[in-house]
Amino acid sequence: MSEARQHQRQISLGAFLMETGHHIAAWRHPDTHATGGLDFAHYAQLAQIAERAKFDAIFFADSVSVRDTHLPSLSRTARADHFEPLTLLSALSVVTSHIGLVATVSTTFNEPYNVARKFASLDHLSGGRSGWNLVTSSTETEAHNFGFDRHPDHALRYERAKEFHDVVTGLWDSWDDDAFLRDKASGVYFDPGKVHVLDYRGKHFKVRGPLNVARSPQGRPVVIQAGASDAGKELAAQTAEVIFVAHQTLDEAKHFYRDVKGRLARYGREPEHLKIMPGIFPVVGRTQQEAQDKFDALQDLIHPVVGLQLLSNMSGGVDLSKYDVDGPVPELPETNGGKSRQRLLLDLARRDNLTIRQLYLRIAGARGHQQVIGTPQSIADQLQQWFEEEGADGFNIMSPWLPGGLSEFAELVVPELQRRGLFRTEYAGRTLRDHLGLPRPENPFSAQPAQLAQTA
Repeated sequence: MSEARQHQRQISLGAFLMETGHHIAAWRHPDTHATGGLDFAHYAQLAQIAERAKFDAIFFADSVSVRDTHLPSLSRTARADHFEPLTLLSALSVVTSHIGLVATVSTTFNEPYNVARKFASLDHLSGGRSGWNLVTSSTETEAHNFGFDRHPDHALRYERAKEFHDVVTGLWDSWDDDAFLRDKASGVYFDPGKVHVLDYRGKHFKVRGPLNVARSPQGRPVVIQAGASDAGKELAAQTAEVIFVAHQTLDEAKHFYRDVKGRLARYGREPEHLKIMPGIFPVVGRTQQEAQDKFDALQDLIHPVVGLQLLSNMSGGVDLSKYDVDGPVPELPETNGGKSRQRLLLDLARRDNLTIRQLYLRIAGARGHQQVIGTPQSIADQLQQWFEEEGADGFNIMSPWLPGGLSEFAELVVPELQRRGLFRTEYAGRTLRDHLGLPRPENPFSAQPAQLAQTA
């Protein structure tokens, strides 16, 4: 890569926040808040730490069920109670001013109109900082909460997701940017020539519109995706502006980067309009030994039942308890859940010749994402290499425990990236699109005549 291009690009950073931290035993760490999952002050502190460090965004994953039905394991993890993320982000918009606010909302168990309305509302509340992580859901436990006996098939979920995206973005464009005049003198509240009825009719949805929220400050909230299967990559190439992804090696990351960015042209898109941000699980120490000691202390807190069940869940729900925990990872049947994550775990086990126990210990923190244990300088070295060799445009930081793991990254690694000219020292704008360097989308309906029925 040319030196000029390196200086044009800067790393994007997201803070991926999970209750007490990403390590499966984080809640047992002496410096975590065990009640963090339902403590607004805890999340406000985390959002403000990330904003002071000039992160692009904070991000909350979500599941519309308790994440595990195996009570012996679930009862030993801090994964059973947590806020609904859009409600939480709406509250956090009041105690922050710049940082992006991103949440996961599934296309499998929601309706497009509700999702469009909620994210448009968050964009207005925050002054243009909202982002939607579009997922298809992957667990049977979620399906059972919405009248399904089993989870919809993988291909069907992605087919529905594409329609869902088209409806939501169409609804976000219901109004021209200047449609609402609110002119007291003339008595005209909005210009009737600047409203557009979607009237979408597809295989999965029939939605008339328009949305009852004005076009948002960003034009549209930022759309993010996390699928790495072929269907997921194709959907991302068509629709995503950011991809959250898990990679174990730089070679894997570079291959994915080239693959997805290479698909964009056939949808009329430019490579720089899609940001790829792998998850990184960093354990920071002022020395390598200090970092290793911190990680080892967390590993010592893992209960074997919890570790084994985590691996079973991430492997597609396969019961691994009937296998020798110190034996090899068996071949697994194809899952109807998260295909790319199952494949990643199997590849990791085969590449490093791991036993079942060794594999669950390996993923107990990062859950298949890249794990980095080291000094601020060595961690910055890796982020810089992945960034400059086009394995990533940025990173989703998965703090091992909270708030300490995030504070250490913000106070030690971020200044190192700034010294190297790889990360901002101040925000250049106010919106999430500003931070990510993404264009504000034009409203494709603006040149079309208004369609609001006179009988409405």
